[in-house]
Amino acid sequence: MATVYKLDPLRDPRWGIFVEGHPRASVFHTTGWLEALHRTYGYSPVVFTTSAPTEQLRNGFAFCRIRSWLTGPRMVSLPFSDHCEPLVDSQEELDFLVDYLQAEMDCKEWKYLEVRPINGNLNPTAKERNFREVHHYFLHRLDIRPDVDKLFRTFHKDSVQRRIGRAAKAGLVCECGRSDKLLKDFYDMMLLTRKRHFLPPQPYAWFRNLADCMGDALEVRVSYKDRVPTNAILTLRFRDVAYYKYGCSDARFKNLGAATLLLWNAIQDAKTTGATEFDLGRSEVDNEGLVTFKNHWVGESTQLVYWRYPGSDSVGEKQDWKLKVAKQIFVRMPHRLLAMTGKLIYRHIG
Repeated sequence: MATVYKLDPLRDPRWGIFVEGHPRASVFHTTGWLEALHRTYGYSPVVFTTSAPTEQLRNGFAFCRIRSWLTGPRMVSLPFSDHCEPLVDSQEELDFLVDYLQAEMDCKEWKYLEVRPINGNLNPTAKERNFREVHHYFLHRLDIRPDVDKLFRTFHKDSVQRRIGRAAKAGLVCECGRSDKLLKDFYDMMLLTRKRHFLPPQPYAWFRNLADCMGDALEVRVSYKDRVPTNAILTLRFRDVAYYKYGCSDARFKNLGAATLLLWNAIQDAKTTGATEFDLGRSEVDNEGLVTFKNHWVGESTQLVYWRYPGSDSVGEKQDWKLKVAKQIFVRMPHRLLAMTGKLIYRHIG
């Protein structure tokens, strides 16, 4: 009978090797991403596997332990990650690990388990084992293998192609890198953007730690008009996939089309360096503006379903109610207080 073992992916060198070679691994499985989560929020990453400590890894299911006095202790795979596939090669392995996790949770202090698969293999297992669907998203992924001209013609003519042309004529200066200046300009606009959306930003330390832990796999792109920052995006890279993770802007420059230009530049650079896919990330199903923006780049989206055990049908409704109340408070906060609020609360909501 198989045995389940736990490993620390930040200390066990087998994890990085395994992730680098597994076909369904993503940037969210990497030690850099897990280290940034640990440094910023104190989360303890753990991987469950049927491979003994003396063996090469054959499988792995990555989680973070979140210990919070505010929202309760829980296991999430993985916090602040758009998706996180269980890295298993058979349904039997997946079922065995899920059964173990449920048994472990039932005898521990954890409030719940949450998993964020991408390809649907977990769905039958989750339904049979009394998991509940707690969040729904769209995932937009762009195939960038066609040549540049052909790829460009697939984009929406008015909302992408013409905006790129307009931005190119607007006299914008675009810079790319991981410097302190770029990161600061990015974060200043993140404050503006989150305030417009009635939400606090993640703490500056999160982005600083991401830049330090991800190294060359992270890029910040900022556009400037007469030396004033107008838009910024943060992208990640793992093997042949580039990821658009964060975007922000100064609304005064909305008509310049800079966001579209930055994204197009990132896609072209990713293609030039061997990427075959550009992951534009998840979008809430009711965020019509963001979904429409991404649909203009990608013809079809994938549905993401997050699963929780044990779950409650009312979980989403409770969260929606709390968020509506909180937004009315956030919108009235000055930038400094909003940033401090983000620093305090994000470790509790991963």
